Amino acid sequence: MELDPVLLARIQFAVTIMFHYIFPPLTIGLATLMVIMEACHLKTGNKLYHDMAHFWTKMFAISFVLGVASGIVMEFQFGTNWSVYSRYVGDVFGSALAIEGIFAFFMESGFLAILVFGRNRVSSKMHLFSTFMVALGATFSATWIIIANSWQQTPAGFHLVEHGSSIRAEMVDFWAVVFNPSSMIRLGHTLVGAYINGAFFVLAVSAYYLLKNIHVEFAKKCISIALPFALFFCLLSLYTGHIQAQSVGKYQPTKLAAFEGHFKTGAADMYAWGIPNEEEKKVDYGFRIPGGLSFLMHGNFSQEVDGLDKSPQDEWPPLGITFQSYHIMIAFGMAMIGLTGLAFIFFLKGNLFQQKWLLFLFIPALILPFICNQAGWIAAEVGRQPWIVYGLLKTKDAISNVSPVLVLTSLIIFCIVYSVLFVLWLHFLGKQIKKGPESI
Repeated sequence: MELDPVLLARIQFAVTIMFHYIFPPLTIGLATLMVIMEACHLKTGNKLYHDMAHFWTKMFAISFVLGVASGIVMEFQFGTNWSVYSRYVGDVFGSALAIEGIFAFFMESGFLAILVFGRNRVSSKMHLFSTFMVALGATFSATWIIIANSWQQTPAGFHLVEHGSSIRAEMVDFWAVVFNPSSMIRLGHTLVGAYINGAFFVLAVSAYYLLKNIHVEFAKKCISIALPFALFFCLLSLYTGHIQAQSVGKYQPTKLAAFEGHFKTGAADMYAWGIPNEEEKKVDYGFRIPGGLSFLMHGNFSQEVDGLDKSPQDEWPPLGITFQSYHIMIAFGMAMIGLTGLAFIFFLKGNLFQQKWLLFLFIPALILPFICNQAGWIAAEVGRQPWIVYGLLKTKDAISNVSPVLVLTSLIIFCIVYSVLFVLWLHFLGKQIKKGPESI
């Protein structure tokens, strides 16, 4: 069987970025909660809040290290597997990635050193400031990565220039690149997902402590901060997801049609689940909301929405993966809204901590935001296919002239190394959780 270098390179990039993407949402969410905890300490003088922030800083640092290491490896692939793509977008991507690396990363890592090593060496105000700068650095890092990725989805602020036999995009308007049509909308939805991820991590660990009847006051204080935080951003995700879907419908209508298996232009249904049938151009075994997609896009149930028939079939994304990942994201997102909403009702009644069954649910629910973030990324990136730069450069034309055997070999090595790193990450997190806040 002949190996396909494009497919192998895509799988390798997917493996590396999906592993990397475990960590940034978690650290962004944790850092924001750490700011709240440090602010509570400064306001009340209660040392428990300071200990809470320090405990979660340990978790942040463990995840931060893995995020940095995996991110560097991920970016190397631009030069090894995707050299044509790198030449094409280098002038545009260069500034965004440089700002992310030089400004955001060093801000985050520099102030993190104060949090990890300067606990008893700086004032409470300096601790709060350092925590805020870590959170700001993490957010800035995400901002520039999202800007670069969004440019691939909705290119702006550039012109095409011929260089010998090749063509490359050159930036002509920096701010048009930064504020390309999808960047701020995608950034908002990504950050909301990160805040939810951090909150569910805190809720899961705190619920574990309560069920074990250890570190009880610590766990209750953590839940009192993380639960309303989680509920707020779970609800906000409905809005950010809605406006992002509208943006996709406007600028990438083929992707939106793939999300919902909308084959024929006209009034569009929305599906809760189903299996898109590309041959018969319908969704099998689907539960549909008549006119639901039309309502989502235009506010009424009968207005026309572009279908897949508006694009040549060779420009359709892989429908199965795109459809299912999009619906997994929505289904698990709704599950998180239900869980946090129910818990918040008990919290307001004052008897949440007596609901052992509900606390138990928060432990396996830890996986939900990770799955939602991964599924959302898959839907966005696979849904863009066959384009690597939407409407300009196809993925198959962006590959390096590299042996598929070499790509397969490096893919296998990556999978082995990342599996080991993932196990080590879980080991050190588990070890820290078992020690608990009182052992710091």
